[in-house]
Amino acid sequence: MTISLNQRAFELVDWAAQSADDLRITVSKLPGGGRVIDFGVEAAGGLQAGIELARLCMSGLSDVCVTPGELNGNAWPQVSVSTDPPVAACLGSQYAGWKISVDDFFGMGSGPMRVAAASEELFDTLSFGESADWCVGVLETNHLPGDEVFAYIAEKTGIAANATTLAVAPTSSQAGNLQVVARSVKTALHKLFELGFDVNRIASGFGSAPLSPVAKDDLTGIGRTNDAILYGGRVTLWVTGDDDTIAEVGPKVPASASASYGKPFLEIFEEAGHDFYAIDPHLFSPAEIVFQNLDTGRVQSFGKTNPSVLVKSFGL
Repeated sequence: MTISLNQRAFELVDWAAQSADDLRITVSKLPGGGRVIDFGVEAAGGLQAGIELARLCMSGLSDVCVTPGELNGNAWPQVSVSTDPPVAACLGSQYAGWKISVDDFFGMGSGPMRVAAASEELFDTLSFGESADWCVGVLETNHLPGDEVFAYIAEKTGIAANATTLAVAPTSSQAGNLQVVARSVKTALHKLFELGFDVNRIASGFGSAPLSPVAKDDLTGIGRTNDAILYGGRVTLWVTGDDDTIAEVGPKVPASASASYGKPFLEIFEEAGHDFYAIDPHLFSPAEIVFQNLDTGRVQSFGKTNPSVLVKSFGL
């Protein structure tokens, strides 16, 4: 992999640290040398902080913006994402594939620290890996990490704690809420990857999803942000190669292909005993996906949005 994801992310996170007052975030150094940037645990954060956090999750290999939209007759903001190296941005960096569990601390880890550790099977399949002087990660959690978390990550990445930065926000914050909804393209790529599709055929990606209301607690936030993508996410992928394999895999990609589809995610989660692994993994995908073939010019579309579930989930 020629793109240094951690270096790209370090430049972004350094800019965010210098713009902390404008972004309403806080920066602190731990005794062990690790740098924590709070985007929403104790800091206020906001929309711009969420945009920067989403870009950080993708190592700056994307554009993220909030655009006008509509839901159930109401004006409703959408989170839009575009990326030209989607595999690196979404699977190599943004995917929350690293569970950080140290003593009483737990957080879902994303960002380029994952490729520095390269401990997930996904990296073996995609032949990802990089050596870096800096390490940058994003943690979805409602607790700020301590030195023990940095020590654990340093052990896995081989990069010292004093060269590591962790950006942190819970789902029930403006920034944390937005950065999760900005994962529409990622969910499509990961679903395709799990279905055995050659994701290296994907040249570009664009996605949008309604920005869910900030929830009063993380559990409700998890429900709303998932619903935003499962029932409102719309993704377009520009691909190469033949059309037949797209026609074959396409119907399996949208969230509606799952038997669990149709209820607000919080209900599905509760029925599964709050165990993500008890939920059909094929549920986690955007509502609609469109493939545009750069080689043949053919366009194929699968799935559709389901505003009625969003209305219930969002409390409209």
